[in-house]
Amino acid sequence: MFGLSELAIILIVLIAVLAAKKLPELARSAGKSARILKAEARAAKAEAEAEAQEDERRAQAQQPRQAHQPQGEQPGAPRVIRGETVVKGETVTRDAAADGSRTQQQR
Repeated sequence: MFGLSELAIILIVLIAVLAAKKLPELARSAGKSARILKAEARAAKAEAEAEAQEDERRAQAQQPRQAHQPQGEQPGAPRVIRGETVVKGETVTRDAAADGSRTQQQR
């Protein structure tokens, strides 16, 4: 009798005839929805790009702090600082007048 394609064509024609008054309104509504969706997609893309730039700016701001570490040294590892040796029981004080260092024995 009727195949699937013939039924689909009859259904489309029937909808077009019965809903002819509403078709322009539906088309306008679909166009507005498409414009809103497109604008939201652009806004989401711009927001994602701004966030990526902010993340990159933060990463660049943190790089100089990491650059001050000597090569071969891992973060958090103890460092050896060359300078005065302090023996247990002895304190080191700075002499402001001579701008040198001076040790005093604790008793």
